[in-house]
Amino acid sequence: MDRFLWVSGIASLCALGFVAYLASYVLSKPQGTEKMAGLSKSVQQGAAAFLKREYSWVSAFVLVIFLLLSLVGVLKPEIGLSYKTGIAFICGAVASALAGTLGMAIATRSNARTAAAAESGGVKSALDVAISGGAVMGLGVVGIALLGLIIVYKIFEGNPVIVNGYAMGASLVALFGRAGGGIFTKGADMGADLVGKVEAGIPEDDPRNPAVIADNVGDNVGDVAGLGADLLESYVASIIASLAVAMTITAAVGTNGAEFVRAFPFFAASIGIFASIIGVMYVKIFAKSNPQSALMMGTYVAAVLAIVGVFAYAYLKGNNFVLGGVEHGWYSPAVACMIGIIAGMAVGFTSEYFTSGKLKPVQK
Repeated sequence: MDRFLWVSGIASLCALGFVAYLASYVLSKPQGTEKMAGLSKSVQQGAAAFLKREYSWVSAFVLVIFLLLSLVGVLKPEIGLSYKTGIAFICGAVASALAGTLGMAIATRSNARTAAAAESGGVKSALDVAISGGAVMGLGVVGIALLGLIIVYKIFEGNPVIVNGYAMGASLVALFGRAGGGIFTKGADMGADLVGKVEAGIPEDDPRNPAVIADNVGDNVGDVAGLGADLLESYVASIIASLAVAMTITAAVGTNGAEFVRAFPFFAASIGIFASIIGVMYVKIFAKSNPQSALMMGTYVAAVLAIVGVFAYAYLKGNNFVLGGVEHGWYSPAVACMIGIIAGMAVGFTSEYFTSGKLKPVQK
């Protein structure tokens, strides 16, 4: 197996190992009062029932598309599609559903525990539980996505048409998760407001109104499971797009350059995983002194470590190469990666500037 696949596999397993630690940490915390635990249990059961029904329909669509891909491969083999693309499609759908289910399972179990931590230890203790529960979703997405992509890439020898099926499968589950969860939660929200507040006179978000529980179920399905599947699809698609670009230029960059550009997307993803783990640990350690600053600094720490990591890898393994008559330095892919990270940070900073209560736009 190629070295970059081994490294990426280790990184994905580290992410999943850290996810297991965070999940056990969250589950070890008390749920608070019996009423808090009961409400949390209701949301858990509702979310699990919704996902079970949703994924049963998704499974039918996945099977139909698998059969269509296989049929096209038989009728039009020159296109490059086959049952192998269908298998990769199923793998992508399973990975996306698994990541969403994992994240939602912890999210629905961390809500009461976060409230109990806030009651006993204040906002700092609550943030510790909340960031741990949220990191399960984030790191679970990248760990499952990257591990699945490595397996598909290795089994099918990096065939770009087949590997693209993995991203397509993840995209299908993301579509159902985001759209289905969003429609459900909006319907429950409107029903709770119209019937609960207007007709029955029950205050908003009062748990005596069953529609409030349904609204919370929809929030978890759409904003946790659905968003997780959406992020997994975007994450996988970005790696596969980079691989597609690398494969198209391998003939032009020479043997050494080809190996470097082919491995770079996997190494960049692996470096990002380790940087994110360190960023989460930074927040957990320093949130006790200043939660808001710790959240921001955790993001900055992860970003800086990722940038340093990709430049270090490019320096150690990269080579100058000529493409389209223009010579590019070893640092070129790392610079592109850095610009992407900075652009993402800029979007986050802009949102923070215009929404934070500590800054001028909101204060005015």
